[in-house]
Amino acid sequence: MNGNITDTTKNRHFCGWQALGGAALVYFTECGITYYAYGVLLPAMCGEYGWSRAAVGAGLSVCVLSYGLPSPLIGISIARFGPRANVICGSLLVILGLVAMSMMRAIWQLYLFYGIMVGLGGGFAGYIASTTVVNNWFIRKRSLAMGLLMSAGGVAGFFFPLLTTGLISTIGLQMTWPVLAMTQLVCGLLIGGVVLIRDGPEDLEQTPDGVLSLHASEVEVKEHATHNRYRIYQSPVEWQFKEALRTPTTWLIAAVCSANSFSVITVTSHQVAYLTDIGFSPLVAAITLGMIPAASTVGRLGFGMLGTRFEVGSLAIAGCLLQVIALLILSTAKNLFLIYAYAVLFGISYGGLIVALPLYVGAYYGRTHYAQILGLVLSLTFVADATGPIMAGAIHDALGTYIPAFLIITAFSMVGLICAILAGPPRLPQ
Repeated sequence: MNGNITDTTKNRHFCGWQALGGAALVYFTECGITYYAYGVLLPAMCGEYGWSRAAVGAGLSVCVLSYGLPSPLIGISIARFGPRANVICGSLLVILGLVAMSMMRAIWQLYLFYGIMVGLGGGFAGYIASTTVVNNWFIRKRSLAMGLLMSAGGVAGFFFPLLTTGLISTIGLQMTWPVLAMTQLVCGLLIGGVVLIRDGPEDLEQTPDGVLSLHASEVEVKEHATHNRYRIYQSPVEWQFKEALRTPTTWLIAAVCSANSFSVITVTSHQVAYLTDIGFSPLVAAITLGMIPAASTVGRLGFGMLGTRFEVGSLAIAGCLLQVIALLILSTAKNLFLIYAYAVLFGISYGGLIVALPLYVGAYYGRTHYAQILGLVLSLTFVADATGPIMAGAIHDALGTYIPAFLIITAFSMVGLICAILAGPPRLPQ
């Protein structure tokens, strides 16, 4: 039996790394355009049209909800048509929305073109589709591949604000939108979606990780899927969607990821205001904010590499603990060293926990219904995204301080830590 296990490259070039490259390019473009560029576009739109910051800021809120709330439907679509088709269709919708933004004249058009079209298109093309590609192509090296994929989002956080700033200053806001649309067309649609991405190894008569021969038996494939050098848990069965709904582990994973998402978006949206309130300069506040996505890239890569040796649950516990420590530092620190220490610890924990979600679902439930299960869990995290910033702002307006809000956020992170401790591999279905 073992004699049949060979390196696929002897028979055919393994296409998993090519597919990963395409997924990373799509994720890079989608993160940059639907989220990171908006911080630069917001003041430009306010100056161009005379709209308030609240009105323009609501465009991002609509985009986030359009991106995340349909996640269960996106998961069903990916399960039926494959991630590649969803990347292509979603990218087309993003391109149309960006081109339409160049002709925008009224605030409702911002909510329609950017909020709904770009947000919904990014949802179909982005996170679930990209991680599904990785989950399909890798088992033993899934953690490393997922870390590389997620690090593309961290790079986007550095690159797209600079790109957008340069475009607005040189060619103006109106022409910036078509250039962003062209970026999505070339990187997200053509190179990423059409040329590089393939739905899974079975489409090319290959197997995950590229270590089995093309003629390996079904038994050998299953044996390989449940074995790796460091004995990292991989579900020996392919879970059905309804079975996953009935196990408490699914909801514990959702709680872990929702607590992380709630903490990150709430703190980062109010962090600059808080630091200036307690006496730090706007420059220090901006540097601290920029340190978080940079540190998150370290967390994404580090978590991905450690995930080849340690269980995802153990790493998630460590990430939640780091996040709690970072939030306690933020709530009490008054000197610059501790503020920067907070940013590094918070960024590393945030990046690591981003990688944890797809690894949890892939390791615990298998490949067949991955997109549907991930879509369900992801939709809950976006509900947390939508409520956190409003809560923190309301508390500050009522009490004149962010400290009670940060303590509430810390409590949520502690709940996430407890859920990570409890979220062991689910009991196998009968």
